[in-house]
Amino acid sequence: MDIEILGAHNIESKNTGHVSLLIDDVLAIEAGALTSSLTFPAQQKLRAILLSHQHYDHIRDIPAIGMNFLLHENSIEVYSIQPVYDILSAYLLNDDIYVNFIERPPGKPAIKFKILEPGRTELICGYSVLPLLVNHSAPTVGFQITSADGKTVFYTSDTGPGLADVWRQVSPELLFIEVTTPNSYDEFAHKSGHLTPELLQQELDSFREIKGYLPQVVLVHMNPLEEKAIEAEIAVVAGALNTTIQLGYEGMRIHL
Repeated sequence: MDIEILGAHNIESKNTGHVSLLIDDVLAIEAGALTSSLTFPAQQKLRAILLSHQHYDHIRDIPAIGMNFLLHENSIEVYSIQPVYDILSAYLLNDDIYVNFIERPPGKPAIKFKILEPGRTELICGYSVLPLLVNHSAPTVGFQITSADGKTVFYTSDTGPGLADVWRQVSPELLFIEVTTPNSYDEFAHKSGHLTPELLQQELDSFREIKGYLPQVVLVHMNPLEEKAIEAEIAVVAGALNTTIQLGYEGMRIHL
């Protein structure tokens, strides 16, 4: 399994992109930086996109990818939970803001949207995908993705504390987990459903207690304006846990 981070942050600039991951060039997780990061030929290799929740930085490029696939006379499958479909169809792909690619062109829509049920495994592009509810300010699922040869990744998406029930259901070799702000934003993190380095330490302690190990850990969704502070605090967490924690970055590639 080859994974590339297309976007690793929660705000965008010339050098930072909204969260998007690409697995083996065919399966995308999130659509925050798809069209801005991929050439047209690379976009056409995509077979499916997983969306965790309805917030703009995670669904932003769905209209653009829909237009690109329509003009290439092709279709792409998009998978998510019902609230994401409701938001996309009502507010973005509604023929007012942008073309309703879920229905157009008739007979072969550019976007084939499929509803996921949390807790139910689906076979998507040859990968076993298990969506699990996490703790965020909007209905949100993380994804455990297992390849045909047994390599397993879990992506939490945006989440606050309290992942013990999730840890009991997953066994990843690689964990993509969010840390949005430094520890000084603890109150904000609890209210909005995000993690700080200290809150991450609690969740990784919980993971180790439940599963008996820690996977490789890569962070995403960092606020780049606070990244130096996050990095310094993560170094303390890594030392306390006696493990390695990497901050993801645009263009980062990982092979399992």
